[in-house]
Amino acid sequence: MFAEVVVGEKYKLVQKIGYGTFGDIYLAFNINTRQEVAVKVESQKAQFSKLVIESQIYRILEGGVGVPHIWWYGEEKGYNVLVMDLLGPSLEDLFNFCSRRFTMKTVLMLADQMISRIEYVHTKNFIHRDIKPDNLLVGIGNDCNKLFLIDFGLAKRYRNDKTKQHIPYVEGKPLTGTARYASINAHLGIEQSRRDDMESLGYVLMYFNRTHLPWQGLNAATKKQIYEKISEKKRSTSVEVLCKGFPAEFAIYLNYCRRLPFEEVPDYKYLKELFRILFRTLNYHYDYIFDWTKNGQGQPAQSPTGNRFPHISGYWCPLWAKASLLSSMWPLIPEARRASLDHGGIIE
Repeated sequence: MFAEVVVGEKYKLVQKIGYGTFGDIYLAFNINTRQEVAVKVESQKAQFSKLVIESQIYRILEGGVGVPHIWWYGEEKGYNVLVMDLLGPSLEDLFNFCSRRFTMKTVLMLADQMISRIEYVHTKNFIHRDIKPDNLLVGIGNDCNKLFLIDFGLAKRYRNDKTKQHIPYVEGKPLTGTARYASINAHLGIEQSRRDDMESLGYVLMYFNRTHLPWQGLNAATKKQIYEKISEKKRSTSVEVLCKGFPAEFAIYLNYCRRLPFEEVPDYKYLKELFRILFRTLNYHYDYIFDWTKNGQGQPAQSPTGNRFPHISGYWCPLWAKASLLSSMWPLIPEARRASLDHGGIIE
């Protein structure tokens, strides 16, 4: 695939904007409407088609908050092609942009949306199995404050749509996902379920809090040995040590997720309220001004296709210059409290 190619009869590729294990990502636009889109391409020679799985799951998730819209899927010149909404940078990109430091306010606002995104995927009978900052993107334009969960190439159906029969507990499974954020049970070869997505999210939150997880930077001769070292370090690092110096809610969250039985439905409402209570206790306001929206200044940029659109304030990317953020005020979260929760503590 290369620039200037037209796929799906109306989407013209402009420029490569990313790549991954399974293929490349292009900026493109609809030649009829000039709407900009992202196009993922994958060679049909690939042993396993990630895009076929992704396209099917996106169709099932269609309409959910934080789910990109799929405009077209098909085959072109020996490639599988997926045309989807163009999104902004990932949380990993934004973390680096913010000098690898997120304030507690930003982490808590992200946590609320991340739990909701995972919950929605679970209600559709799928688990993601690769929750990480790279797979959580912010939108553009009116969606610049909204998180999108992407990359469902490793997702799996965990229960039957009609009968709701859960997949069986199995051991001896290879690690699926990204080792840094994988659950302990995933490292141990246990079939993943909803609890594992939630545990992975806990590690993402602590990654943003700490800037570095204890099992990062380990060296070994082979990937298998690295995975074994990560697993050993993760299992030997207690939740209390991992969360030391941060509000107790993070340890409560991780302990809750680790103790969930294989088929148990996570209490998403409880977990969101856990962080919402902390948010209010710290006297933050849900203005959805994140760390990266405070760092930049500038004017709306012109995209390669000639259209002007608002993007992330001050965020640099190779396709667009710095651009202004659309200020949008989202409703305040509910005021309900859980009286039984000791929500003010810091782990000493």
